[in-house]
Amino acid sequence: MSRRLVNVTLDNLDDLPRRCRRCVFWELDPVNGERAVESGDPGLEKEAWISATLLEWGSCGKISYVDGVAAGFVLYAPPLYVPRSVAFPTSPVSSDAVLLMTAHIVPEFSGGGLGRMLVQGVAKDLTRRGVRAIEAFGDLKWEQPGCVLPADYLLSVGFKTVRPHLRFPRLRLELKTAVSWREDVEVALERLLGSMSPERALRPV
Repeated sequence: MSRRLVNVTLDNLDDLPRRCRRCVFWELDPVNGERAVESGDPGLEKEAWISATLLEWGSCGKISYVDGVAAGFVLYAPPLYVPRSVAFPTSPVSSDAVLLMTAHIVPEFSGGGLGRMLVQGVAKDLTRRGVRAIEAFGDLKWEQPGCVLPADYLLSVGFKTVRPHLRFPRLRLELKTAVSWREDVEVALERLLGSMSPERALRPV
């Protein structure tokens, strides 16, 4: 079974589940979100948001593929790009954090660690970009897949509660703890060894 993680782009946006591809819960404020749904094509608004965020800020999502099939995705961006974030009772998101907006694993691929893989992918990306933390709004009464992630899941992958609430606590993942020193060293060694030819690597100094 092969797994790979790629950035969300306009070219692969249609690989998101249809419901998620047309959802603008996070991308628009509540009023404009309702208007987009009433107009009949929120998918265009989603595409416009992805395009603008990619141009202005950079990578804002990851898609995981298992044997070439899209199995899950995650979206994230600074709170400035996420109008819905201010509508939560535990807002605002901290100024040094990027908001983990939403994530979804296709049911037949659940339970295989893809969720953790997606969060780790986001953590690595943001660490390289100098971001200090990821924050997310969790749902303590989560019952079925939706736009807000279950708080229990976020806690299970390393998030800590920074603003409690009976329904929508705000949670935070410090990136210095998300990417371990050992992992950094392993990556550095891979790069170093990968840049050497076998002959040079084995040649005595």
